[in-house]
Formats: sequence, C-alpha cells, structure tokens
Amino acid sequence: MRRGKERPYRCLRRYKLKIQDWVEEVYSTYAGCPNQILVGLDVEWRPSYSRVQNPAALLQLCIDQRCLIFQLLHADYIPDALSGFLMDNQFLFVGVGVAADANRLAQDYDLQVLNLEDLRGVAAEKMGIPELRQAGLKDLAREVLGVTIEKPRRITMGPWDACCLSDEQVHYACTDAYVSSQIGLELFTGNY
Repeated sequence: MRRGKERPYRCLRRYKLKIQDWVEEVYSTYAGCPNQILVGLDVEWRPSYSRVQNPAALLQLCIDQRCLIFQLLHADYIPDALSGFLMDNQFLFVGVGVAADANRLAQDYDLQVLNLEDLRGVAAEKMGIPELRQAGLKDLAREVLGVTIEKPRRITMGPWDACCLSDEQVHYACTDAYVSSQIGLELFTGNY
C-alpha cells in the first residue's frame, strides 16, 4: 500500500503467536461492542493450470491493525478457537470474492464462515459506480481509499503452498486482508 512506506498493521504468523491467543485478544479488545465488527478475509492457494484446483493454502484475517495469517495447508489441525471465530455472528467478514473464499474453506477444510459481505457490491451501490461489481481489490483500494496497492504477479501467482513464506508473501497476504478491512470500514462508516 502506498501512502509512504509504512505498514499500518501488525501481522502475526501462526508460529509467532498461537491462533487461540490472537482470537482471545480480538474478543478481549471488542468485548461489549454493540455493532458487528468488520474483519478483512482473504484466502490464497497455489495457482493451478489444470482442471484440478489446489487446496486453499493460506487464510488471512485482519481487524483494524491486527492481522493473522494461518498456513492451513501445513497445519496439523484447525484450532477450535478459529472455527468458532469464523462462525461468530459478532463479526462480519469482508473481502473481494469473499463468498468464493469461504466456499474454498468449507470445501477444503470444513470451515464455515457465517457472515460474509463482498465489498464489490457494497462499493458499487454506495458509490453509484456499477462497474465496481467486477473490480479487484487493487481497483477498490484506489476508488474507495484513494491508495495504490502493489500486487506483483510473481507474488500473486507464487507458491502459496510453500512451508516457509517469503517476507514479500507475508507482506502481500497481510496487506490484502488489511486493505479489505479498511475498505469495509470506509464503506460502512463513510459518507457515501
């Protein structure tokens, strides 16, 4: 994201902080919040050049400045705390193509995501620009937030199933979830 070189979020990899700790921190921070809490959600997988799709490799979540990336493909199990979090009515999971991402999570890992909202439809309606229904995250970030995000093809189409993600992949993954959450906040609380 370009508004300078700063990273306005804190990204936690699964081995640096247990998922349960991240979920508990979120619940503690937002305890008693009367409104649904927006969570940026994205999923990555190794691109497939055949009819057989590769399984989802990475789940990205971000609330405000708290981002979590979880390498689903290399996990021994899915923590109950994560499953419960994704099913909690208190949270609204937002992103671009978020229903397709949720379908991948359900199909590949039997993970259910309860509340979803695709940012494209919301942006198109609130901004009066029907073309945004077909936009990608990069275009939405420019239209809604006025920022440019970098999405290099070598990262986008890279090996998301790798055991060790590169720093560029981690930055990309956190940026996608963070920007989704920020677009959601702007669309749901902004003056459109």
